[in-house]
Amino acid sequence: MSVLSQPHFHNEVAAISRLEEIVWPNGVHCPSCGGFDRITTVKGGRAGLRRCGPCKREFTVTVGTVFERSHIKLHLWFQAAHLMASSKKGISAHQLHRTLKVTYKTAWFMEHRLREAMREGHFVMGGEGKTVEIDETFVGGLEKNKHPSKRKHLGTGGAGKEAVFSLVERGGFVRSHHVPQVTAKTLRPIRQAQVDGPTFVMTDEGGATKKIGSEYDRHESVNHGAGEYVRGGAHTNTIEGYFSILKRGIIGTYHYVSQQHLKRYLAEFDFRYNYRMALGIGDESRADALVRGIVGKRLMYKDSFPASISGHAN
Repeated sequence: MSVLSQPHFHNEVAAISRLEEIVWPNGVHCPSCGGFDRITTVKGGRAGLRRCGPCKREFTVTVGTVFERSHIKLHLWFQAAHLMASSKKGISAHQLHRTLKVTYKTAWFMEHRLREAMREGHFVMGGEGKTVEIDETFVGGLEKNKHPSKRKHLGTGGAGKEAVFSLVERGGFVRSHHVPQVTAKTLRPIRQAQVDGPTFVMTDEGGATKKIGSEYDRHESVNHGAGEYVRGGAHTNTIEGYFSILKRGIIGTYHYVSQQHLKRYLAEFDFRYNYRMALGIGDESRADALVRGIVGKRLMYKDSFPASISGHAN
């Protein structure tokens, strides 16, 4: 039986029940006062509407989540969440709009809300006996493909592109950051906050990471410019593999990612990597993790710069 044949993907009452199981694993509680007592179903109200006895507030399971005040049916949210969680290189807003039979603007905003749910809080990686690879990449079109008036130069490099700084623990999680510049001043605070001291750190020969050896148990680098990619256990192949997925998704699926939204796309690709099959997490569990992430987050349409989607194919 197909995963998408489950009731919560097609039936609104089943979708509400499923969301309540995920958001309220310890039982129904009021999002206003936090109470569990004297919560009743509102008779004659819409599906899922409840009233808290102590504070007299009415609420549904979507209050305090990225789904709050959404006019989109919950079963469509579940379909969108599953499609985004199970598509290794992402699913475009145009594809989602055609699949769910919603408008393109609705699909675009649904995806950004779900990317907000994918955004994870701060965590520290590495530790004794663990290895973290650090590297940066650049996201954006080739200068030669741009209109002559918009070209920064005709060579290679990061000019005209957005810089992404990522850290990945071998066999563990990744965390990516959209940074204004690739400099030691910019990258050092991120690295210090993200990586535990007793860690083996692996980098390439980039100047921004040359002087980090004293901060960690061990630091080794490989010189890609000289054709060196692996020297014993020293390599950045893990993070290069992650970058290949990120870039194939941006180039092949989204085509264009604006500067103000790049952080959300990074959260999406980080999330799928951190809940990947290699860690024993399948598509259904990954989608459930995405839905659990909706709590405590809001993203208003007016805050998403809707004008930026005009003319784009993502």
